[in-house]
Amino acid sequence: MLSKNISFRINMFSKEIDELQLSEEYNLLGGRSLIAKILLDEVKPTCNALGPNNKLIFAPGLLGGTIAPCSGRLSIGGKSPLTGGIKESNVGGIAATKLSKLNIKALIIEDKPQEDKWYIIHISTKGVEILEEAEIIGADNYFVSEYLLKKYGNKVAIISIGSAGEKQYRSSAISVTDMEGLPTRHAARGGLGALMGSKRIKAIVIDDTGAKNTLIADSSAYKEISKKWITELVATKKVLTTKGTANLVTPMNELGCLPTHNFREGNFASADAIDAESLQKTIKERNGKQGIPCHPGCVIRCGKTYNDAKGNYITSGMEYETIVLMGSNCGIDDLDTIAKMNRICDEIGIDTMEIGVTIGVIMESGMIAFGDKEGAINILEEIKKGTVFGKLAAQGAEITGKALGVSRIPTVKSQGISGYDPRGLKGTGVTYITSPQGADHTAGNALPGRVGYRHETEEVLDVQKPEGQVALSRDLQIMTAVCDLTGLCFFVGTTKSNMEIIAQLLNAKFGINVNIDNVVKLGQDCIHYEKEFNSMAGFNEAHDQLPEFFYLEKLPPKEVEFDISEKEIRKTLKF
Repeated sequence: MLSKNISFRINMFSKEIDELQLSEEYNLLGGRSLIAKILLDEVKPTCNALGPNNKLIFAPGLLGGTIAPCSGRLSIGGKSPLTGGIKESNVGGIAATKLSKLNIKALIIEDKPQEDKWYIIHISTKGVEILEEAEIIGADNYFVSEYLLKKYGNKVAIISIGSAGEKQYRSSAISVTDMEGLPTRHAARGGLGALMGSKRIKAIVIDDTGAKNTLIADSSAYKEISKKWITELVATKKVLTTKGTANLVTPMNELGCLPTHNFREGNFASADAIDAESLQKTIKERNGKQGIPCHPGCVIRCGKTYNDAKGNYITSGMEYETIVLMGSNCGIDDLDTIAKMNRICDEIGIDTMEIGVTIGVIMESGMIAFGDKEGAINILEEIKKGTVFGKLAAQGAEITGKALGVSRIPTVKSQGISGYDPRGLKGTGVTYITSPQGADHTAGNALPGRVGYRHETEEVLDVQKPEGQVALSRDLQIMTAVCDLTGLCFFVGTTKSNMEIIAQLLNAKFGINVNIDNVVKLGQDCIHYEKEFNSMAGFNEAHDQLPEFFYLEKLPPKEVEFDISEKEIRKTLKF
């Protein structure tokens, strides 16, 4: 098998850096699966997530650094400070491509410093260095990226944490610079920014100047397969290019599964104020941009920039999850308010999903009313200032809700539920329950029209009926894991035909002979590693369930309920 990829172990206690070649059993592991296997092999699952025994791992996918479309995603993982289980958070930006071009399979960051100092890690063709850093401590992500780009050159990639990560808040994110050098891409879920902060690493700078092209065994075949797939994706993903992920607001509202008022309803009366059409109109009027790629080789280009009324840049976020969880979930129908909230999250490094769910829970408590725009922004300002209440809110929805005496807390495995009510999108509900990642739609989102890879799930299912949803969730979880381990954006499509294309690309890149069954097994193995880690961390079937109110309450206006039994899930969901 063709491979010269190397990995680096970086010990933050001793400051020793070891270059190593991982053993052959790791050859077809990449991204999420590589992280899962290393954590299972090397980290005690019961360790303190913010203690010295946890590890923070950065790993591009198996197809990273190549012309394969949308293959520049980066997996970042460790034991989650938020869930207490295994966590992989997936992010775009330019870091993964640069790591791949440097032939780096993984960065494994171990232990933590005892001294009261902060560091950056610098990576180039000359090797890896740990450098003391004082100038940017306490600074927000935009200042950090500007400072480091000026210091190390405007073509480097920067991975950083904001003040939330420094303070080890459980909702903190890790930011990655985009193709314009802005820290707009986030590995947001699971509190991995806190893990990076516990290692006292403010930023990682990646300079691939002078790096050679990624090794490919059969470059002509690889190029042919990639070009054909690029043509297909450009033709079939136009709605994402023109409207971005916000295109889901209207269909989810019509389906009746749009989280509204802390998941009390599935339909938001003011959805048209925050939908894709309103977002497009505002972006156009203010000279913003749409159709922006999030990483080199992205042909779907669902990114955008959002400006204020004077045409000044605010954020490149405004994804569906952010719009919904900070919008309808909180009763807020104003894009400018959501954009301001998104920008603060960018700056301090906070997961917009977790904090959106958290604000909804705070509104549930009665501290502020649903729809209170200023109140919502003030909560984020308190997190930014580090007030007592801000510190509480930054720990996420579950801790905040319990502290405020709220019983209606929409979390699974201590992580805030994504932007789809599980009663109205049942297959995604199964994913929330059973994924080792917690309530994460990116582990396997059963949107209308999605099918599995086996015969019995190749028909399109009614997402609001229980039949076939468990098998569909299982298939989508496996295929999503395949995308994550190869470095592909799952927007390419979690489909059987794409699993076949991935097999062809792996064969051409590595000079091997795998088929769709082998590729599916790579995804299954990844989930097995994660589930084994969680089991040893203390997770069991009791953790695999939704909050009780999802079972007891029908979701208006369609009065749907989550009616898939635990027995059916246990019987059918086998990886």
